[in-house]
Amino acid sequence: MSPGPTVRSSVRSLVRAPAFAVTAILTLALGIGLSTAVFTVADALLLRKLPVLAQDRLVTLWGAKRDGSIDNWPLNLSQAREYAAQSRTLEAVALVDYYGALPVPIRDGDRESRLRGALVSGNYFDVLGTRPTIGRALGPSDDVVGAAPVIVLSHATWQRQFGGDPRVIGKQITMQSDGGAYTIVGVMPRGLEYPSGVDFWGPYTPTRLRTAKDSGLAALDLVGRLAPGTTQANAEAELTAYFGRPDASPWSRALRAVAHSFPRTILGNVRPATLIVGAAAAVLLLISCINVANLLLVRGLARRREIAVRTALGAARSQVAMQLFIENALLAIAGGALGVMFAAGAVKGFVAFAPAGLPLIERVELNFAALTGAIGITALAMLIFGLAPALLSAHADVQIELRSGPGQSASRGSRLVREGLVATQAALAILVLSAAALIGRSYLRLQNADLAFESSHLLVAELGLRYDQYDGLSKQLTMLRGLLTALRATPGIRNVSPVVAVPFSGTSGWTGRAAVDGQSPEDAAKNPTFNMELVTPDYFDTFGLSVVRGRRLTDADRQGAEPVVVISEAVARRYWPSQNSIGKRLSMDGNTLTVVGIVPDTRYRDLREASGSVYFPLAQSFFPFAPTTLAIRTAGPPTEMVQAIRQVIRQTTSGVSLANAAAFDTHMRGPLAQPRLNAFVLTVFAIAATMLAAIGLFGAMSTLVRQRTRELGIRLALGAAPSDVRSIVVGRGLAIAAIGVSTGLAGALLLNGFLSSLLYEIRPTDWLTLGGVGVLLMTIALVATSIPARASARIDPVIALRSEG
Repeated sequence: MSPGPTVRSSVRSLVRAPAFAVTAILTLALGIGLSTAVFTVADALLLRKLPVLAQDRLVTLWGAKRDGSIDNWPLNLSQAREYAAQSRTLEAVALVDYYGALPVPIRDGDRESRLRGALVSGNYFDVLGTRPTIGRALGPSDDVVGAAPVIVLSHATWQRQFGGDPRVIGKQITMQSDGGAYTIVGVMPRGLEYPSGVDFWGPYTPTRLRTAKDSGLAALDLVGRLAPGTTQANAEAELTAYFGRPDASPWSRALRAVAHSFPRTILGNVRPATLIVGAAAAVLLLISCINVANLLLVRGLARRREIAVRTALGAARSQVAMQLFIENALLAIAGGALGVMFAAGAVKGFVAFAPAGLPLIERVELNFAALTGAIGITALAMLIFGLAPALLSAHADVQIELRSGPGQSASRGSRLVREGLVATQAALAILVLSAAALIGRSYLRLQNADLAFESSHLLVAELGLRYDQYDGLSKQLTMLRGLLTALRATPGIRNVSPVVAVPFSGTSGWTGRAAVDGQSPEDAAKNPTFNMELVTPDYFDTFGLSVVRGRRLTDADRQGAEPVVVISEAVARRYWPSQNSIGKRLSMDGNTLTVVGIVPDTRYRDLREASGSVYFPLAQSFFPFAPTTLAIRTAGPPTEMVQAIRQVIRQTTSGVSLANAAAFDTHMRGPLAQPRLNAFVLTVFAIAATMLAAIGLFGAMSTLVRQRTRELGIRLALGAAPSDVRSIVVGRGLAIAAIGVSTGLAGALLLNGFLSSLLYEIRPTDWLTLGGVGVLLMTIALVATSIPARASARIDPVIALRSEG
């Protein structure tokens, strides 16, 4: 038989069994498609190299308190330069602004917008080994006092803001923070996004030291390239030794170094979620493989007599095996091709649902590597689903098969194999279902977490200041007082107060440590740090934050009056666990402050955990800077007030612009984005896995009914009730499902611990969740077995007895 007729006859054979062919192709497509999509995401976020030289030799470093109270403490400029000059473990060190990519109002001709800029040392791109896409990178000559102000753009910003126009090189944009014109000199390659969310990089010295001549005010992290023969641990130990040198300050000696690889710094917490999703995709592909294997096994058993007849008529076994192999290869090729198309859609869905600011998200697209992975999976499917069933069927004993009737039942061994595969499907489906249920419940709990304040009708506005105009605290406070007065008089605004940071800013907001009466300096140094908020009396009405004990701040808390603070419950518990904290005293930076009120802990800084805060009156501030973020309570929808607020700022305050304004709910999207993505993707996998398990169980029970038609007919002929026959089928199906469910639950108890870092206020072994998914799958199994069970009860005993043939 030539290859042409074999392919044609294989196609005709599949056309004669459309239900089988369509089910097998769609099952393969689902498994291959979702697996390919996840491979694409993993390749972009985890596997592909960053656009830097020898990324494994790059490390990021900063300080942390040895007692664990502060996880990220920067170096000042003199420390950073001194350490960089004397380091032996790092062959080159670059400096990065500790505050990361901050929003900066810009003006490009007549167009005003906001970009996030990061300040770096001039050798930053040299240390990374990154070359620009067009133009040039920043260099050491750009990072000196008096240098011309220049910036380089990220690739994403070049595309989004400037349409990918190469003529952007040499273009000037105005930074409204200082009124300076900055020349764009280069565009960096796609995929370089450090600090996170950066739109452009500028040199540190000409920007910072124009207004902040005291290098002690600088806050810097380090990026270093390891010297030959040294490791990340060596660099961490060296910086720790530098912090603890004998001539260092007591504060420095309380620090240790923290070092991370550069890829880990960029990827952050994406890796655990991606690995969990990858495992779910592998499970789904395995379920798909099992389902198709079961389909092919059933089809192969049903065609034993056909194969025996063809062999008896002279067909060579190799020809029969080749035709069966080609049939299954065609299924695998069709499933793989459809799977690639499905993968393309799944990748687009992933990008659409990806959290805002997800590192390297612009690189997530179906690419050659992903297509190669799909081809590899398809080739493996061809071997597993084509060669093995073909060889088994082709080697059937011709004489035995010719003597057997068409209704011959499958052997007990083959039946147990098929039922075991179905039970395995159910067990794997339980694993994915339990993970999806846990992460879904965790997401809902996080979404509904008690913030302790009223977030509706709340607008958060970030101000852009010209620091050459507001270069001191007194000027900033005068500006704030005038602006707050004007905003309070604006129709539609109920309350307004400055806040230190935007919502969910975590450690990037102000934190501090206070001492209490009677504490020695050594004991005070062990106190934890708490959030610090510099607010006006309107703050508590703006947030709808109730006072638990004592009083709130008032206009009487001004310069010349007794310095006071309001603290949250966590601060009160930490310093005075069994006492009334009203009237107690805190000291900070030489200032003694009396506690006048206690309010609840809020989730303003961190959605996952309510944290302690200390509220200082703005009028009594002893901090070197004033906050430049405003919380505004509006009468109507917050975003409808943005234009009015911008107009008030323009008319009443020079040198100030509205850098960004968003409703509080918009900021909620950030901390909820990754959990929402995790829940969405795993739910898709769980639905697909459950459907495939249900299809597998339905197919197994339908096959059981067909193969036991004569036996069931005899039972009915001998007086068995249809309900008895239904019970046989349903009981067998539920028994198979129960074995799979119990095995899956045992596996979930062992494996769900890997989900811990992704969960919020729910244990990986939560019995309510595990029990719920077990009941759900058993219910689906009952439905899946009920249809063939009803068919078995309608068997005509006469026809069934004649089927022995």
